[in-house]
Amino acid sequence: MASGDSGRAVLVTGGAGYIGAHTAKLLHERGFLPVVYDSLSSGSREAARWGPLVEADIRDPQALAGAMRDHGVSSVIHFAGLIEVGRSTVKPDLFWDHNVAGTMSLLTAMREQGVRRLVFSSSAAVYGSAGRGPLESIREDAPKDPASPYGETKLACEWLIRAECQAYGLTGIALRYFNAAGADPSGLIGEAHDPETHLLPLAIAAGLGDGKALTIFGDDFATPDGTCLRDYIHVNDLAAAHIAALEVDLSAGAFEALNVGAGIGCSVRQVVSEVAKALGRPVPHSVGPRRSGDPASLVADPARAKALLGWTPACSSLEEIVADAIRWESAPRYGSGPRAARRG
Repeated sequence: MASGDSGRAVLVTGGAGYIGAHTAKLLHERGFLPVVYDSLSSGSREAARWGPLVEADIRDPQALAGAMRDHGVSSVIHFAGLIEVGRSTVKPDLFWDHNVAGTMSLLTAMREQGVRRLVFSSSAAVYGSAGRGPLESIREDAPKDPASPYGETKLACEWLIRAECQAYGLTGIALRYFNAAGADPSGLIGEAHDPETHLLPLAIAAGLGDGKALTIFGDDFATPDGTCLRDYIHVNDLAAAHIAALEVDLSAGAFEALNVGAGIGCSVRQVVSEVAKALGRPVPHSVGPRRSGDPASLVADPARAKALLGWTPACSSLEEIVADAIRWESAPRYGSGPRAARRG
């Protein structure tokens, strides 16, 4: 915890979602009380199983303050928000409302309740592709030129949190993570978006025959095989980074923005090939046009996070990520669509 904090209750906004649920589980295992705050508009009630659930909207500062007060919350991990890059280009106002206004509501409640530490779920989308070579790894001081309204809202939230830290003596860490993937090895929780838009679960569903053939969006990028390069980090490694950020000692008013990734770029075709190998069958796919806002490469330089947080990815090889994701996708406990039909 931050220096001087004695409480173990952590408000986890969006804690019934994919990354939030994995973080709540790890918090519980490490002796914290995760208080999940989620509207359940996209999260799953079944994923909120390691602490109390407060069902409310992130844009409601009174409900946020009440949750903090009622549960003795001493810090916050903030995941709640909209995440679909493509959707943000057609409904930017919706993203600014949920992501930025929601973060402002959270900060208001934190000030009111005297909660001093915030760990924010940011994104590599803040960088875009300006000012670097097509295959260059990204440091935190790289130019910021978001290619989508989603990325713009994440950057705006970072600025807002930094300003609040400076003005009111909070401490904040924004974790700019790259591509979260995989599932908890227990099989209890995993990726269950509705609709699903992420590459790995879509590739697995296509390979299992439960979904449509996978579409690869563009094969003419300036990368070794023409498809986008992304830095895939296991969701449990990401959860561990959030807890490390919660516990690191920072002075009042400090704000840090850190890349959290494996530091290795994997192409879309590499992911498809690894899924096919793990399933022992081909993954039906076709190539479509590029999506608006997709940079050729997003690969982290995670050196600062490793140095400041004492954190290192432990299970983020592509092979391990795919194996855990297939275990979850083959026999999930909750979700919708083809996954729910295969419930054990």
